Amino acid sequence: MAGGSDLHFHILEDIARDLSGDVNFPTCLDAALLVRNALKDPFASIDQVTQVISVEPLISSKLLRLANSVSYNPSGEVISSLSNVIRRLGFDIVRTISLAVAMDQMLKSKNLAAYDQIARQTWEHSLRVAAIARVLAVHLGRMQPDGAMLTGLVHNIGIFYLLFRAAEYPEYRNDQAAMIALLAGWHEGVGESLLHILGLPASITDAVRDQTLLNPVEMPSSISDVLCIAIALAGDRLPWLNSEPISTGTEAWRMKASECYGHLLKSAERDIAELRAALSA
Repeated sequence: MAGGSDLHFHILEDIARDLSGDVNFPTCLDAALLVRNALKDPFASIDQVTQVISVEPLISSKLLRLANSVSYNPSGEVISSLSNVIRRLGFDIVRTISLAVAMDQMLKSKNLAAYDQIARQTWEHSLRVAAIARVLAVHLGRMQPDGAMLTGLVHNIGIFYLLFRAAEYPEYRNDQAAMIALLAGWHEGVGESLLHILGLPASITDAVRDQTLLNPVEMPSSISDVLCIAIALAGDRLPWLNSEPISTGTEAWRMKASECYGHLLKSAERDIAELRAALSA
């Protein structure tokens, strides 16, 4: 597109200004910000967090569903008290669900209507990667499964934010190639900045930043390792990658990941489906 570089410059300049000051968050991220503020206090009590969550029915209902799922409640004993739900799941899951709700609501906003196909494919991919990452972390036993799931869920948050902001620029709505180029070049960095502002730990923000830097390891031991493997196992070719050739090294790495961990997908398909259902609408 003629002038595409200039257009990228202007939108990225606007976003950089926002991320360095008062962030122009979509309204649907307000709930996630409230949860972040509640969890910033290291001495926050269950009752305090419950009070914040109780005014957000979507977050509450998803937490209740997850707490009563087989993955988190194999005994089948029904949990109906929100405070007991938060006590069982922990603050990391509260943060995960609040972000899942925010991203799902962003997906349904009119701003993303022009990019509906890209947004929905990205969301479905994020849900699957999140569920696979948790299953991998449980299997490996070297990191917190819920932290791995959160990383998978938010690893494409930069895509949603860029789509949301690009709706303000008519040129992007009329040029799919320019939109794809924007996403491909900038979503990791924008996502890293957003998650830092939302108060996520450095291990997660670093993993989001480095998600496309496939670095095969024999013994995965970090959130970054798990995220890369989960993305490989998810198997989707997302829209902004479709025009890029897959290198021989990348394809070999994906095949290796499938050989080492692909069996987990079959044995854990129920858990993956259940977690995706709990996180989605």
